[in-house]
Amino acid sequence: MRLKVDGSPETQGFERRSLARSIAAGGIGIVAFGAALALAWYSAATLFMLFAGILFGVFLTAMADLLRRVFGGNQTLRLVIVCLLFTGLLSGVVVLGGATIAQQATALSSTLRAQLGNAKDFLEKQGIDTSFLNLGTKAAPTDAGATPTPTTSASPSLGPKLPDASTIASGTGAIVTQTIKILAHVFEGVGNFFIIIFLGLLLAAQPKLYRDGILRFVPRQRLPEATRLIDDVSETLRRWLLGQMATMATLFLLTWIGLTVIGIPGALVLGFITGLLTFIPNVGAILAGALIVLASLGSGFTAIISSFALYLAVQFLEGNVLTPLIQRHAISIPPATLFAAQIFLGVLFGVWGLALALPLIAVIKVVLNHVWPDQTAVAQS
Repeated sequence: MRLKVDGSPETQGFERRSLARSIAAGGIGIVAFGAALALAWYSAATLFMLFAGILFGVFLTAMADLLRRVFGGNQTLRLVIVCLLFTGLLSGVVVLGGATIAQQATALSSTLRAQLGNAKDFLEKQGIDTSFLNLGTKAAPTDAGATPTPTTSASPSLGPKLPDASTIASGTGAIVTQTIKILAHVFEGVGNFFIIIFLGLLLAAQPKLYRDGILRFVPRQRLPEATRLIDDVSETLRRWLLGQMATMATLFLLTWIGLTVIGIPGALVLGFITGLLTFIPNVGAILAGALIVLASLGSGFTAIISSFALYLAVQFLEGNVLTPLIQRHAISIPPATLFAAQIFLGVLFGVWGLALALPLIAVIKVVLNHVWPDQTAVAQS
C-alpha cells in the first residue's frame, strides 16, 4: 500500500488544480462584478425609475395598512379605497381650484421671469457675465465694422419680398426638429410617470407575492437573515415615506397660508412647490427659499423681509421639530453623509440621484447593518 505524503506528485497536482479553480472563480467573479457595474451605469436612469416605483408601492401599501386599523378587508379592497381617495382628492383640487392654480402659475411665471431679467440687467451693469441667466431671448448679432447693405431702387418694389424655397424648407425643418424634441421629452416624462404608477400599483396589490418571490432565490440556511433584511428595509422605507408625506403637507400649508397673508402673488403654487421640494433634503430647501425670495422682489422691501423670515421659520420648524419628531423612528443618517451622498449621486445621475439619495442611502444603511452588525448590539444580545 502506497502512502501519500506532502510533496508527492499527487498532492502537488491536487494543489495546482485547487489553485487553478480558485483563480478561475476569482476571475469570473471580477468579470461578473465589472459587468454588473457597467450594466448599472448605463441603465442608471431605468434603475432609479424602478426604485421610484418600488417607493410608490411601499407608500400605497403603508396607506392600505393604515386603513386596516379602521376596518378589515383584504389588501386589494384597501388598496382600491386608497386609490379612490387620492383620485377624488386630486379631482377635487383640479375642479375647485384648477382656475386659481392656473392663474397663479401664470402670474408666478411672469413674476419670476421679470425678476430674473432685472437681476440680469443689474449684473451686466456691474460687468458680470450673465450667460447663466439667459432667459431664452437672443439678441441679434451686431458687427460694429460691418456696413449696411445698400438697397437698390432700380426697379419699383411690388411689395414685401417673399422668402425663397430653401429658406422656407430650412425654417420648416428647424420647427419640425424642435417639435419632435419637445414631444419626445413630453412622452418620456409621461411614460416614466405611468411606469412608476403602474409598478407601484402592482407591488402594492400583492406585496407578499413579490417578497416570497425574492426569498425563493435565497439559500435555505440564509432564509431567516434574508427575511429579516427585507422586512427591515420595507419597514424603514414605510416609516420614512409616511413621515415625509406628513412633513411635505405641513410645509405646503404653512407656506401657502403665510405667503397669502404677506400678499405674495402665486402663494398657492409656491406653497405646493415648497412641499414637493421638501422631498429632497438640503437642496430642496435652498431651491424653495430662492423661489420665495425671488417671487417677493416685486412686492416691496417689507414683503421681501417677511417672506424670508417666513422661509426661515418654516425651515426651522421642519429641521428642529417636524423631522426629529416624525422621522425619529425611521431614518437616522448624519447630515454630512446625506449631503455628500446627494452631491455625489446628483453629479453622477442628475435629478434622479439627487431626489432619491436619501431613501437609497437608507436602504444601503439597513443592508450594511445586517451584513456588519454593530458589535455593541451583538454583545448585548
